[in-house]
Amino acid sequence: MSQEPQTAADPDARSGRSPAPTLHVDALLDDPETRIVVCCGSGGVGKTTTAAALALRAAERGRKVVVLTIDPAKRLAQSMGIDSLDNVPRRVKGTEDRREEAPGESDGPGELHAMMLDMKRTFDEVVETHADPERAAQILANPFYQTVSGGFAGTQEYMAMEKLGQLRAKDEWDLIVVDTPPSRNALDFLDAPKRLGSFLDGKLIRLLTAPAKLGGRAGMAFLNVGMSMMTGTLGKILGGQLLKDAQTFVSAMDTTFGGFRTRADATFKLLQAPGTAFLVVAAPERDALREAAYFVERLAAEKMPLVGLVLNRVHGSGATRLSAERALTAAENLAEPGIVDQTDGNADVRNSPETDGSSDSGPEDSRPADSAPDPDRPVDELTAGLLRLHAERMRLLAREQRTRDRFIGHHPEVAIVEVPALPGDVHDLTGLRDIGDRLAAGHTELS
Repeated sequence: MSQEPQTAADPDARSGRSPAPTLHVDALLDDPETRIVVCCGSGGVGKTTTAAALALRAAERGRKVVVLTIDPAKRLAQSMGIDSLDNVPRRVKGTEDRREEAPGESDGPGELHAMMLDMKRTFDEVVETHADPERAAQILANPFYQTVSGGFAGTQEYMAMEKLGQLRAKDEWDLIVVDTPPSRNALDFLDAPKRLGSFLDGKLIRLLTAPAKLGGRAGMAFLNVGMSMMTGTLGKILGGQLLKDAQTFVSAMDTTFGGFRTRADATFKLLQAPGTAFLVVAAPERDALREAAYFVERLAAEKMPLVGLVLNRVHGSGATRLSAERALTAAENLAEPGIVDQTDGNADVRNSPETDGSSDSGPEDSRPADSAPDPDRPVDELTAGLLRLHAERMRLLAREQRTRDRFIGHHPEVAIVEVPALPGDVHDLTGLRDIGDRLAAGHTELS
């Protein structure tokens, strides 16, 4: 899988922004060698929506796609018209209509399925698959296992790798789109094999598994001496029953630990292999792009195939020729009584017909101009308010441009596609299609 980025110089040149390679989304999705797309990024940047829009677009271009979300938010299911998502892929209806409207766009009947990672259920499936029925039942009923499978640090990331490995091993899908958890924890799954190895090689695990590994009299001797010492110390900290549950759990799981590590390593290599594409999703804000830079650097360090950055919620304006400074100056002039009436032309308009434009007015007509009701003041106030809003928008655009240019300055090799900010949230397939169209449009011109 390869993608040749092209420089979209014209829009950048007109707006004064630094040029950046363009991320060509359709080329990525249409490439049959692209089998996995991983969307990562900080929270609140539209990562889940991006993943869903990419999956929908790929399906409607003829690929059989499953999108796996690890984010606990339920918006993905709602936007796809599914009552709920669980650990089983669910078919998304309504994707055929798009192909009928655009014949020839796809080479075959595409399908879209969606699912949400159920961490505990995935753990249960691993146990049931890799242990005999009797031992599996013993593990699943163990209180220590129930605690570990429900919330042990790193379990979610490891189980995400397990589920991704299961989906890829079935070879049922042309494309798997993964929506990762928010913030820097989105890349914790890269550490899952290492963290799992550290856990399995830890002193506590070695102590708990030693009796079973030694066996016979040696094992009993270790149990009598070693376990009595450990029970005396850990029992006071953990409690005797919890320690016993932990020992029983580790003893029952000992034969499956090696498989855990082997599969995690295999999935890690799968993420590094050709056919996997990482997309970093961000917003044009300082914190979000700082996180994006962290992702880019981390992926490079792990030799993961990064294909580009999706920059969501980029603001634009159709009146960029009016600067913030000029807009504010005009607003202040309108807001100050009398300032806009200093010219002769305005004075003629403001004077009443009875004065006939003469400066020889009587005492009753010599009151200050601003003491009489001014029918034009509401219009002036509204105009001044609109000018201030425009000034705020121009400042926002300038701030986003500086932040974007700073990121490009540090990572000029990263291809980018920009998606403009929308007036509302995406809540259905039509909205996802709109996002997909904008993603595929290439560089977004904000002028």
